[in-house]
Amino acid sequence: MESQVELLWSQAQNHLAARQAAPARAALEALLAVDPDHTLARLALCNLAWRQDRVREASGHALRAAQGLPDYPELICETVGALLRSGESVAARACLRRPVLDGVLSDALLIRLADHWHALGESAEALARMDRARELGFDGDGIRYRRGRALVALGRRQEAEPELELGFLLGPTHGEIALELANLRTQTRERNHLKALGESLKSAPRGSLGHAALEFALYKELEDLGRYDEAWQTLTRANAVMAQRKRCDVERMRHWFDLCIALCTRETLLPAQTRHDGPQPIFVIGLPHSGTRELAECLGGHPDVTDAGELNDFEHQLRRAADHRDTRDETFLERVPTLDFGQVGARYLAQTQWRARGKPFYIDRRPDNWQYAGLIHAALPHARILHVTCEPMDACFAQYRGFFGDTHEYTCDWNTMAAHYLEYQKLMTHWRELAPESLMDQLSPDWLRDGRAGRAMLKFCGLERSFEFVTDRNPSDDEMWRSASNCLFDIGISTKRKSYAIPLETLQKTIDAGIDKLRGPQ
Repeated sequence: MESQVELLWSQAQNHLAARQAAPARAALEALLAVDPDHTLARLALCNLAWRQDRVREASGHALRAAQGLPDYPELICETVGALLRSGESVAARACLRRPVLDGVLSDALLIRLADHWHALGESAEALARMDRARELGFDGDGIRYRRGRALVALGRRQEAEPELELGFLLGPTHGEIALELANLRTQTRERNHLKALGESLKSAPRGSLGHAALEFALYKELEDLGRYDEAWQTLTRANAVMAQRKRCDVERMRHWFDLCIALCTRETLLPAQTRHDGPQPIFVIGLPHSGTRELAECLGGHPDVTDAGELNDFEHQLRRAADHRDTRDETFLERVPTLDFGQVGARYLAQTQWRARGKPFYIDRRPDNWQYAGLIHAALPHARILHVTCEPMDACFAQYRGFFGDTHEYTCDWNTMAAHYLEYQKLMTHWRELAPESLMDQLSPDWLRDGRAGRAMLKFCGLERSFEFVTDRNPSDDEMWRSASNCLFDIGISTKRKSYAIPLETLQKTIDAGIDKLRGPQ
């Protein structure tokens, strides 16, 4: 049997190297028929299925690989990557807790493990892997960046700054480090990174993500220092770099939104009979940088609530149900009427319950879930959805000044951003009509400044204890809310955009005209 397995594995590898998918699949399936626990073959078939857009099959192979996984750290790490890609966070977490991983001595493997823990939102575990790397004598911008990132996530900002500054020194073209540093605090005339950023921009590869991130970091620091003309020029350059990397097809975008509204009807999104007695999710949704993080962090201070962070789990379950990787194309929308929303909801709950940390409620604050609000209601009819809104100009400017990597392609240009905002408004109106009992709008920052709005929100979420929490705050509660108010970097966007009133006039006119068209004749 061993010689047969070796022969089939060799054949499969040759076919894969030659990009011959069909014979590679045949050889791998024949191998697994002989040796079902051959992990490398299982992972190879998992990767092949994923590339061929067979999401459920890929997930099945990843789970099967995890069941028969030997104690080889590299193999465990590879399997975890496949599980996370498929949305199997519970199984991935279990693999990462294998005792054999405690003895890893490779810096490259420790970095991969830290990234896997980071993907799960487990910052303390990610930090532990980077601490281990430092104990072993390893160093470099990658290690310093990951360690600093974890410290920031854990609220240890004072420790994070020197870590990130040394990382930037070791990797001067590492734009993500520069951006993390710029956003860590308000920069001052005495303490800033303008000189280092200027030098880094000279050597950064033109048009790269690192180049764009460095420009966004420079913009933030110039704005902090009140040098608004230079800041605006830098922000314009940063978005010009990103516009060259990611093109937004406005007509295709509009078609997707129109098709979404046409296919996601009250009849196709009938609420599932999902019964669940465990921890309940609260979804906080909205456009990026609209205040979702701030609301979630404040709500997470309630004794019955855990802020679980930005989770990809609902989108993962939609992919699995549709057996399709891309939820932003026509194929996915055409399959929506056939989805088993009961299964989507049940699987979402199964993959996320551990995030409640023993509390009855947990927050999923991934902003982009606004695209799926109606589908969330169909899958989890008892879940509450808080939609954070702000003024149109604030919403658009907040996105224009944000670095999204190679996603959110509409944010780099005024016209595409205005067009996207109007489509967003139409879709959210549609979701409100479909799920009025599950969806509540929260205007930033009314939930923080207006006690009645805050109480209404908390009651809507089913947090009965929260009435006293809001109205009779003790000094520690006041400190928490005051701290949140002071850190409303995005919610204070109205004040920031006043410094750019003239260059923003074009965007204002475009948005105003579009909103007037949406409202129709008065």
